[in-house]
This record gives sequence, C-alpha cells and structure tokens, in this order.
Amino acid sequence: MKTNRAKKFVQENARPLELAIYDYFFEQGTKSKVIEELAKYQNLDGGFGHGLEADNWNPNSNPIATNDAIITLYKTDALDEAGEMVQGIVRHLRSKDSFDNVKKKWLFSIDSNKDHPHAIWWEKRADSDGISGFNPTVSLAAFMICYGDDKQFYEDILKSAFEYLKENDEVSGDELKCFMLSYELLRKKEIDNIVNLDEMKSIIIRRIENAICKEPEKYGVEYVTAPSDFFFGIYNGFITDEIEKLIDVEKSVLERIQKEDGGFDISWQWYTEYSEFEQARKWWRPRITIEKLLFFNN
Repeated sequence: MKTNRAKKFVQENARPLELAIYDYFFEQGTKSKVIEELAKYQNLDGGFGHGLEADNWNPNSNPIATNDAIITLYKTDALDEAGEMVQGIVRHLRSKDSFDNVKKKWLFSIDSNKDHPHAIWWEKRADSDGISGFNPTVSLAAFMICYGDDKQFYEDILKSAFEYLKENDEVSGDELKCFMLSYELLRKKEIDNIVNLDEMKSIIIRRIENAICKEPEKYGVEYVTAPSDFFFGIYNGFITDEIEKLIDVEKSVLERIQKEDGGFDISWQWYTEYSEFEQARKWWRPRITIEKLLFFNN
C-alpha cells in the first residue's frame, strides 16, 4: 500500500470532519477539533443527521447517524471530552424518537429518509418495520447504560441483544460492529454486572470469524465483509490468531485495490436515481482511505 499517496488523497479530498479525524491519528490533531466538526451534524434535539452517514442525506436526527457519531467519539477517545454533545445524545435517545416501543428497538431506517437523497437500504418500505436486527439498538442501549439514566430499561435491551447474539451463528458485519462497540463501552466503564463480558467477547469473536469473507479477491471489489471493516485502529482486543491470518491476507491485496489517485473506493451503489450518489462517493472515499491507513499501520 502506498501510504504517502493515500495520506495526500485524504488531505486533498476529505470533508472537514474526516480531515479532523485524519489529523488526530496522523498529524497530532486534537480531539477538540474532531468534536467541533462533528457538532455541525448534531441537531437541536441532540440527535445526528445532515449526511453524517454519507449515503443518507436526511437532515433529521436518525438512529444510524447518531450511532455513527458515538463511533466517531469512541474511536478518537473523545467521549469524556464531549460532555455537552454526549448529553445531547442522551437527551435525544431518552425521547424514544425513532424507537419501536413494542419491539424495544431503534429503527434502522426512518420514514423521512425517503424525502432526501439516499441509498436504497435507507428507504423504509411500507411493508417494513424499519428494524435491522440489533443494528444500532445494542450500541445505543450500551451508550445509555454508560451515560444516561433509566438504566434498567436499557439493561433489559442489552440482555435481549446478548441472547440474540448467542442464538445466531450468522450475524452481519454491520450488526457485529454494534456489538463490538457496546462491549467496548461497557468494558471502558467497567460495567460487568449486566451480561458476562468475557462470554460476550468470546461469542463476538466467533461471529467475526464467521462473518469475514474468506475470498480476498472480493475485497474492495464486492460488498463483502473484510477484516478492515472491523480493525481500523480499534477493537484490537477481538483479534485472534485466526483473524490475524485474514488481516495479513487483506494487507497483501491493499496495493492492488488502491486507486491511481492514492485513495480507496467504495464497493456499492445506491440503486436509486439520485445523482447525489457521486458526491456521496467523494465523501466516502477519504473516510475509507483513512480506515485502510489505520488498518495497514495497525
């Protein structure tokens, strides 16, 4: 992998938020700058929208964008410094906006997504409840246990999620990342009296091993789960000898899939008619390139 070309690509093409994240990891940038840029995507109700997740341009607060904000704060170790932002998130999640009170889950896709440029999977169909397993419910519940109130309510959700994880061998990569984040949030706060964290970690590892595509020729070309989807400078505690072998395989193919301009590309389409897809792709590419740099240097 040509790391200098990748860095140059990020510096020339990233949105201010992704540039702040890049600077934090590679140029001695500050957490406060990351928080400052992330705040531009936060609504008055405390939730996040405005295209933070570049495939969904809905300005309204939605659970996925709010979860993405939590991931950003976690990976830059900024949760404790972002007190006002964190309390805004708590306030928003407490409101149960975009929450199914019967199924006790936050929605993956919300109705208002359809009114703004978006990828097809963010469109809540008339015959759908808008829920996608425990993505992002489990990590939002863990966040509320760590930073919010009414903890018993969220503890019950976490327990249900853990039972689901134990009972299902096949869990998607995106959903697994929510379980990984929930584990790390609880571990960091030393909250080990709700679920058995050692058992949770062990099961997550087995699910990761199942989820990672074993055909490296598909990495970066098809929409498959690769090691770099999980291990871009975070979650290293989940790496086993078996996963390490898969990591080494992906590292060996990164130079092949790196583009001439130094960046990496996305492996999906929106499958909608919105011309804004090309702009979203331009936003995604620096983010993915940062993740590949962190993965390669890990």
